[in-house]
Amino acid sequence: MTKLSDARYIRITTFTKAGQPKPTPVWVADLGDGTVGFTTGRDSFKAKRIRNTPRVLLAPSDARGQVAAGVADVEGAAEIVEGAAYERVRAAIQAKYGFQMTMIALAARLGALFGRSAADCAVVVRLG
Repeated sequence: MTKLSDARYIRITTFTKAGQPKPTPVWVADLGDGTVGFTTGRDSFKAKRIRNTPRVLLAPSDARGQVAAGVADVEGAAEIVEGAAYERVRAAIQAKYGFQMTMIALAARLGALFGRSAADCAVVVRLG
């Protein structure tokens, strides 16, 4: 069986205060301690939802967040991290995605010049 973190994309489902599921695809890396992580903006909707409700569902997906038939979600508890913990996640994502991550980071810096928020925090998810 392939580890969840081996997938190229993961659909993470966060939940609104009212309990409505909000799925979105992300890049995720194994952090080696029973957790996986991804980077995001601290003002992103998924970060806001995780601050309110740390319960998340994860499943391997395609780039659009579509999960193959018969693939079950894995439940986890998410936490927003910054500082050294953010750098740890960012480094793991960089190691897994390499040049693609470098290009995304450059595009984010350019976007920041136009008021778009860049990935400035990370989400760490404890599986199970």
